Amino acid sequence: MEFRRITNLPPYVFTIIDGLKIEARREGVDVIDLGFGNPDLPSPQVAVDKLAEAAHNSRNHRYSSSRGIPKLREAVSDLYLRRFGVALDPDREVIATIGAKEGFSHLMWVLLQPGDAALVPSPSYPIHIWGPHLAGADVREIPMGTDQDFFENIQEAYEYSWPKPRVIVLSFPHNPTTACVDVDFFQRVVDFAREKNVLVVHDNAYAELGFDGYEPPSILQAQGAKECAVELYSMTKSFSMAGWRVAYLVGNAEVVQALAKLKSYLDYGTFQPIQIASTVTLNEDPDHPKEVQPIYQARRDALCDGLNRIGWEITPPQGTMFAWAPIPEPYRELGSIEFASMLVREAQVATSPGVGFGPGGDGHVRFALIENEQRIHQAIRNLRRALTKLG
Repeated sequence: MEFRRITNLPPYVFTIIDGLKIEARREGVDVIDLGFGNPDLPSPQVAVDKLAEAAHNSRNHRYSSSRGIPKLREAVSDLYLRRFGVALDPDREVIATIGAKEGFSHLMWVLLQPGDAALVPSPSYPIHIWGPHLAGADVREIPMGTDQDFFENIQEAYEYSWPKPRVIVLSFPHNPTTACVDVDFFQRVVDFAREKNVLVVHDNAYAELGFDGYEPPSILQAQGAKECAVELYSMTKSFSMAGWRVAYLVGNAEVVQALAKLKSYLDYGTFQPIQIASTVTLNEDPDHPKEVQPIYQARRDALCDGLNRIGWEITPPQGTMFAWAPIPEPYRELGSIEFASMLVREAQVATSPGVGFGPGGDGHVRFALIENEQRIHQAIRNLRRALTKLG
């Protein structure tokens, strides 16, 4: 049988490293996993307690609302007003999704069809590339690099595209490159999108993970943003609730309502006790991200200081839970898959090959800050031993 919608999906690159990691562990090797961005910190205690309480109430075992229960949407509106100074109508401008990947993927179905085009940064988180593809659209890549003006690249990609893109996908702080922007950047994007009648979809997955005093902004802080933009906000990283699958799409009311219509045909929303626990967490422990952020910053410092000390040059990121490391010159010809494979075999350290985020990432590997500082120090010692060509 031909599986037509997934025919063009490539093999998932990260499974190569996962396979090597699993094989090594079966042989008793201690592999330090800095590859998969799976938060290791515990979820807020108030969330766990409320989940257990709500799960014991059989009324919460029924179908829930695909839009999210009203009190949860109200809590998200309060969060945006408190955190970003952005007022949201919880009935028209907020919808809960079953994690950001579900929300983004189904949003692409709403916005795109065969013959349409979307602009997506290169490299990018894989679903940002393949979500539009799965909706049947063409993806036009926008080069992203430290030596480039990304906004100019957006303008150029739009002008040279035909048909003209309907959607621009952004995510800052950016996974995998860790690039960060300010509200002025978002204002330029919003002004451009309004002029060209394009919708901007911003995935704000790392909204609370800024370092050294940097506070990641929301695109909705830009004047006029609600006319042309929507944003995904997730509890996965900032609240350490990855497995709970709780996120929200906010912003342009017409787009939010369109996603609500599609979801009404596809799902009944997240398990209601999870929605109740998420509501209570946002209301009673809104500062939980402030407890998480210093832990990731300390891990960032341990990793980047260690890499620079052994001769692997890297600039510490301002945000996300990752570090985007250029492959050292003596090993660059290997490419990211072979280099990352070598790190597992010879250094017992797992990373993500940059090419897994698109061709634009092949000269890098991504470290995830998901091990404690002691384990990160051990990883640095292993890398020093294995990378004998470093100066």
